[in-house]
Amino acid sequence: MVSRTAADVVAGARSAGDLAALDAAVADCFACPRLVGWREEVATTRRAAFRDQVYWGRPVPGFGAGDARIGILGLAPAAHGGNRTGRIFTGDRSGDVLFAALHRAGLANQPTSLAVDDGLTVQGTRIFAAVRCAPPDNKPTPAERDTCAPWLHREIELIRSTLRVVVALGAFAWAAWWPAMTRVYGVRPPSPRPAFGHGAHWAGDGPNPVPHLLGCYHVSQQNTFTGRLTPAMLDDVFGRAKSLAGLD
Repeated sequence: MVSRTAADVVAGARSAGDLAALDAAVADCFACPRLVGWREEVATTRRAAFRDQVYWGRPVPGFGAGDARIGILGLAPAAHGGNRTGRIFTGDRSGDVLFAALHRAGLANQPTSLAVDDGLTVQGTRIFAAVRCAPPDNKPTPAERDTCAPWLHREIELIRSTLRVVVALGAFAWAAWWPAMTRVYGVRPPSPRPAFGHGAHWAGDGPNPVPHLLGCYHVSQQNTFTGRLTPAMLDDVFGRAKSLAGLD
């Protein structure tokens, strides 16, 4: 089913019976005209270093285990990363940093993520984004965020039985978690909502416990090149995630 409106996204997400069906539906979404135009423009003009490659140029599905105990929630695919390769955090420097950390944590079989056929696998982990298309300037609008949200909500529903921890990469992902939590788990977020910060930790409780939420600075070049986010800081977050998920 091709999704061309917000209502189509809701229907497409609801009808996806498993992750494979959801991934296929995500890849056929055209509901946000600005994002569609941008992802296709980037795929046509390309970056000089990739001028001989065929870009994916579509929404980017999640990646990883169907029985994940750890979820890694990002903002959106990179224009010349996931939008080029078709896999989240693949083919860009943010992905280099993320998968090196996951490899050190024993959650990925290799420290690099270059292309969809590079042999990469992850263990006990699912990686997805709040917005599935590369946005101009890495800034989705509130309307685009909300239109895309049913894909995220359905993905969480499909791994709900095993999911124990969500690592939010950046403030945008941290904010996206709360409506997802309400939609999937029927739990209202605390008021006021906990503030995002690196190492921030929120633990749900009650009769229907929700996953732990860990905050982590985004693995962007802006953060890693300036030293705001270091390998040691990432190792600490993923070590805590493994412990909370029962994977250590």
